[in-house]
Amino acid sequence: MLVKTPQDPAAPEVGWRRQRGRQSLSEVFGTIATRPTGSLFKKLGAFLGPGYLVAVGYMDPGNWATSLAGGSKFGYALLTVALLSNLMAILLQALCARLGIASGRDLAQACRDAFPRAVSWPLWVLTEIAICSTDLAEVIGTAIGLNLLFGVPLEIGVIITALDVFLILWMQNLGFRWIEAFIVTLLGVIAVCFAIQIALADPQWGAVIRGFAPTTNILTNPDMLYLAIGIIGATVMPHNLYLHSGVVQTRRFGDSVPEKREAIKLATIDSTIALTFALIINAAILILAAATFNKTGQTDVSELGDVHKLIAPMLGSAIAPTLFGIALLCCGLNSTVTATLAGQIVMEGFIDIRLPPWARRLVTRSIAIVPAAIVTIWYGEAGTAKLLILSQVVLGVALPFSIVPLVMFTADRRKLGELVAPRWVTALAVLTAAILIALNIKLLNDQIFG
Repeated sequence: MLVKTPQDPAAPEVGWRRQRGRQSLSEVFGTIATRPTGSLFKKLGAFLGPGYLVAVGYMDPGNWATSLAGGSKFGYALLTVALLSNLMAILLQALCARLGIASGRDLAQACRDAFPRAVSWPLWVLTEIAICSTDLAEVIGTAIGLNLLFGVPLEIGVIITALDVFLILWMQNLGFRWIEAFIVTLLGVIAVCFAIQIALADPQWGAVIRGFAPTTNILTNPDMLYLAIGIIGATVMPHNLYLHSGVVQTRRFGDSVPEKREAIKLATIDSTIALTFALIINAAILILAAATFNKTGQTDVSELGDVHKLIAPMLGSAIAPTLFGIALLCCGLNSTVTATLAGQIVMEGFIDIRLPPWARRLVTRSIAIVPAAIVTIWYGEAGTAKLLILSQVVLGVALPFSIVPLVMFTADRRKLGELVAPRWVTALAVLTAAILIALNIKLLNDQIFG
């Protein structure tokens, strides 16, 4: 009987139950060349891109709903939650880049290769539920944006959002850099729209600065905690962990430990820059709601359509609602594009389906968007705000089931070898996971027994 050794190509690598399967996003895997020599800035230029795809998930329409609700109800107080969740995101996305580069696996593939099916398949189901919640927010946001700008009925707008799968197929044929350029362009439009609206709102900057300071009211006030969990769920999103560990592998770097170590550093810088930009946008949404609605006593504004109607008289400018609608539509389009990629990574990684690229993407997209579309059409425009906030809370509850495996893999020297995460990084990641799990338990307790 032949006994396989770790050197046998058919045998699993040391530390993994199964051998490495198909490459993540195989159509675009390793298609973007990097610079082995030159200055840091030149090397970084080749790595800039994946971080912005990830950043999109930190400013999607679900984030808008929770930030607008938090800003209108509690003023600037929840800015500290936005800051905390962004710091968590920077840490976790750095671990995702490390996992993808060091192991050659995205998070879904790592779960499949490390756990028995009795564990990996439930994780897959939970992740698909989280992606459905993500899509629910993005479908609603895009449909509302189309309605506000062009009068498209919500039901028709929901169907239009499903066409993003064809946009992805077309852009991937042009090259993955086209997808990244599309995302960055829309992010630029969003930034300009919010810069103008913040200038018109003229917030109290002293109160803004104080809003970033921690407060115990978040833990003692169930309503504030509910929105805080929603903001964390909208910021640190499960699908982003899978997305980043996959798209970082579109870069072509060497196989040696020094080359991979440098790739991890550059990918971490990329995601940190992008997520800092995302924090600015998230804070701008909350600041706009606090300066516009909370200041005038309107503390229950959460419907995106209501914001569009109310913002013009309050800011004294006819252009403000149009800017809001444009930014919302751009956010929705960006988010549906990245969620489509994440859905592909999750399904391919967990169950290793083998279909033509167009069929694979259509299947993975349908699994996420069809339930979201049905729920949106069923509840209609009147229930969109509650659905948006609920979707973000679902994401917050599902998040630990993605974070725990990520921390386990990146802390395991048998799996990552010399590229294992430093102990202090692992300690911070464990603390982050513990905080999120504790907040979720308290939230569930308050909602069920409170």
